[in-house]
Amino acid sequence: MGSGLMGTSLGLALTAKGWWVSLIDRDPVVALTAERRGAGHALIAREPDEPADVVVLAVPPRELGASLADAQKRRLGRAYTDVCSVKEGPTADAAELGCDMSTFVAGHPLAGREKSGPQAARADLFAGLPWVLCPDTGTAPEALTAVLALVRASGAEPVRLGRADHDRATALVSHAPHVVSAAMAARLRPAEDEALRLAGRGVADVTRKAAAAPGLWTEILVGNALPVAVVLEDVAADLTRTAAALRASAREGTPGAEREIHDLLRHGQEGRARMMAAGALGDLAGEER
Repeated sequence: MGSGLMGTSLGLALTAKGWWVSLIDRDPVVALTAERRGAGHALIAREPDEPADVVVLAVPPRELGASLADAQKRRLGRAYTDVCSVKEGPTADAAELGCDMSTFVAGHPLAGREKSGPQAARADLFAGLPWVLCPDTGTAPEALTAVLALVRASGAEPVRLGRADHDRATALVSHAPHVVSAAMAARLRPAEDEALRLAGRGVADVTRKAAAAPGLWTEILVGNALPVAVVLEDVAADLTRTAAALRASAREGTPGAEREIHDLLRHGQEGRARMMAAGALGDLAGEER
């Protein structure tokens, strides 16, 4: 359900493995575009002949609860999962709407692109990347088994986390970095053309995430507001101290100011090394997560 970048990419990955995939989208043109790309079979103005093994809700976070309730009411599947990048709020919404949470496994593939829509989809979008699943004590074993099979068929690596742990982790490794990227990119708006013509790989890498759709990312950030705010406050404190040290260095050239600058750069180097040593895969994929 949802035939944009994520839904179409998943369809492409699964059909390549011989899975039968049905595509549903509120916009029939989008579903037909995904079908033409080979992602599955568009269901236009009709229901599937039988329930699917797994229904994937490839919808924005605010739509998850209503979409799950609708899918279960229509008996579209035996198990359900999603691809939302926020877990606690949307899952709570679904429970409040009376959804059968035993057949639902909250999920989030740590993959994506700064582009959107079925035309941007790739069959290898999930290959080798983490796909977080957040089952709980009420999750039916058969639902988890079905969703795990789907994740593995996509080429992703399943990772189990609690919903709160997931939201804190993605605030650090995905959501706050998006804001930092946008903040740096925003400094380019009033820049002189002469300066922008000098831009190279460094600033392009830092600002790549800022190219993504603001509407969806606003929803993601608001949905995970407190964990993201904590990370951004720490980043802002580091930047404020560094800016003060640079001003002090410009005025006086004090050794203490230079040490402050050096410490931030060293801590950044160490943090990146820790991330890579932990087995981070997104850096090599070079895509939006």
